[in-house]
Parts: sequence; C-alpha cells; structure tokens
Amino acid sequence: MSSELPTLPVTFRPGRTRAVLLTAGTAIFVVITAVALLLEKLGPGERLSFVLTGALMFGVLAMLARVKVVADESGVTVVNIATRRRLEWAEIVQVNLRPGDPWVFLNLSDGTSLPALGIQPGIAKQRAIADARTLRALAEARSIRDPEEQQG
Repeated sequence: MSSELPTLPVTFRPGRTRAVLLTAGTAIFVVITAVALLLEKLGPGERLSFVLTGALMFGVLAMLARVKVVADESGVTVVNIATRRRLEWAEIVQVNLRPGDPWVFLNLSDGTSLPALGIQPGIAKQRAIADARTLRALAEARSIRDPEEQQG
C-alpha cells in the first residue's frame, strides 16, 4: 500500500473550483472598475466606492479559493475559508467523504469533526474522491505506529 502513497509534502485543493472563483473575482473587479471609470456623472468618491466594492468582491472569492489541505511528514494543515488548523497524524481518526457531502470531514481523536474544504466534490467529483482516498491512506499509514517506537 505504501507504494501507492504520494511523496510528501502533498497539497490537495479544488483546482477547477479555485480557477472558477479567481476568474470570476477578476472579471467582477474589472467590470465594476470599468463601469466606475466609464460613468461620467460619478464623482471621485463614488468611483472609489465602485472600485473598493469590486476589490471586496474579489477578496471574498479569493478567500473561498484559498482552501487546501497540506499533508507532510509530521501531519496535516487544513486551510479553510477563514481558519488554519495544524493536526498531527495521530489526531486524525478517520477521513470521510460520504455521498452528498460537500467536502471531506476529518474525525479527530478529541471526538470532534473538522471540515476540510480543500477536498470537495463540487466540479471535479472523481478528483475529490481520489484525493480523499489518498488522504485516508496517508492518515492510516502514519497514525499506526510501532508500540516500541511510541515509548522511545
């Protein structure tokens, strides 16, 4: 099974969704800025408010596009929309992506569940399923330790 595992570090992110969000954000910013510059009756403050609104919309879409899951030798970093959380491999009990789930959920050793938005079946369902399986295999391979190794 270890021959199937990727070389670490590996980053999982919704590539197509990210491209759509960043493209839409850029287009919205450009269109709103162009409208602000083309409307002759707008004063400087009004133009600025148009540009700032476009920048705010781009910022929101960029925050949505930043989601990712980074796995390395010591654990996993989950970057969601507004949060970042570092987990040791031993903290991850189970990696779940059930039919109908919007993204992967990590069941943790403290009894809680952490959504990992970096793996989501939205636009690229097969890719998300493969990524979830890979993360599950990594978690299983890294959380199982030799009892003698843990005592030492």
